[in-house]
Amino acid sequence: MRISEDVIEQANKRAAWKKSHYPAAIAVRYDQHLGRIIIELTTGIGIIIAPRDLQGFQDATLEELSEAEISPSGFGIYFPKLDADVYLPRLLEGFLGTELWMAERKGQR
Repeated sequence: MRISEDVIEQANKRAAWKKSHYPAAIAVRYDQHLGRIIIELTTGIGIIIAPRDLQGFQDATLEELSEAEISPSGFGIYFPKLDADVYLPRLLEGFLGTELWMAERKGQR
């Protein structure tokens, strides 16, 4: 299956828009003393988040959180030992999981 030039051009435009509207991750680590994932952004700002607040991370162990990879775009953070991803633009918009998962969590609070 060949992807058309138009589809590629549209994807490149969306990527350029995201790069101009969202900061990218430049570093990520798990701080076991704080019990938080720390994401450093290109803007110099850091995000600190408890794993229990991310879908799929609630029962993550120190070993599973100790390894993370940042995608080439800087928008994706992959935790290979959990086989779980965090998509930075959605995280910055306040989405910590799928819409269904978020709605279920709101019902618990």
